[in-house]
Amino acid sequence: MTFNLVKDSRGLEKIILTEPRGSSAEVLLYGGQVISWKNERGEELLFVSNKALFKPPKSIGGGIPICFPQFGNFGTLEQHGFARNRMWAIDNSPSPLPTLNNKSTIDLVLRPTDEDLKLWPYSFELRLRVCLGPGKLVLIPRVRNTDNKQFSFTFALHTYLSVSDISEVRVEGLETLDYFDNLQQKERFTEQADAITFDDEVDRVYLSTPTKIAVIDHEKKRTFELRKEGLPDAVVWNPWDKKAKAIPDFGDEEYKKMVCIEAAAVEQRISLRPCEEWKGRQELSTVLSSYYSGQLDPHRVVHG
Repeated sequence: MTFNLVKDSRGLEKIILTEPRGSSAEVLLYGGQVISWKNERGEELLFVSNKALFKPPKSIGGGIPICFPQFGNFGTLEQHGFARNRMWAIDNSPSPLPTLNNKSTIDLVLRPTDEDLKLWPYSFELRLRVCLGPGKLVLIPRVRNTDNKQFSFTFALHTYLSVSDISEVRVEGLETLDYFDNLQQKERFTEQADAITFDDEVDRVYLSTPTKIAVIDHEKKRTFELRKEGLPDAVVWNPWDKKAKAIPDFGDEEYKKMVCIEAAAVEQRISLRPCEEWKGRQELSTVLSSYYSGQLDPHRVVHG
């Protein structure tokens, strides 16, 4: 396991992963949160707000926050649960996972404190493996029930992608699917468009989604591919102008440069009996977009 553990200018410890072709990733112990993923040309692929507060116990707006044991307000806990604003530890004895060739890897673990057990009275181990490879960033979360009673939870990898201009972005792979609209009291609708585009605030949980979703950035001629396992739902979020101005740790114009596409388990809670373990997986990669009549061939990206 090769990584550098350093303290940043704010005093927070972070792990820096690198790989031979020159890409890199940074993972904070606070929140177990990936806050940077750069390609071999040094271009940042994740969005972090310039106004993000790196001050525990505040959550950090950007990167890939871990939403556990609750996504959003789908429950009685604080928004998105507490895992994203707890201090994690490096897991020096991770349970075995298949070896990933040519990848730089770090394993982290979160266990509940006495205070956490007052909020959510279940013992657990939440593990996260972050793997950086050529052109890819892989996150493998695992939750083990270490209690003597069953519990259930919702979960999301709240991924903020950096885009050139949100009005030039298309999300493909979610057409014809049902979704909960968080802007309309979680009412259920069916997606009618052939792709999701953005001209206003969007906050939706798409249900029973495919394992592959494409985010096409026309201006950068770049497509993000998100592949996922164990996380059946997908959240799509952009706050647009009014909501952006109402978020204190978010710039007024920053909504133009980001979109959240989140692998999630929301509609059906994940239930674990004592000693059982759940595992998810999210793989992010980028490909250069090719065009035909101004549009990407969706079949090649989403199914290819």
